[in-house]
Amino acid sequence: MKARLLLILVLLFAFPSVMDAQCAMCRAVVESEAEGGTAEGINNGIVYLMAVPYVLIAGLFYFIYRKMRG
Repeated sequence: MKARLLLILVLLFAFPSVMDAQCAMCRAVVESEAEGGTAEGINNGIVYLMAVPYVLIAGLFYFIYRKMRG
């Protein structure tokens, strides 16, 4: 298990351009579109992805608060 994880990490660090390629592709699509619908969709997706961890952590703290209170 540890060897598999180490292999994955080595591959990720060995080929950083593969990981960066998706950002360049999204940027090219957004820049090529004149209407801006794709850009709005990408921005909404980013906001959604940012909001989910905060909601989960807030729920966790709420349940901990209720458990400690009573």
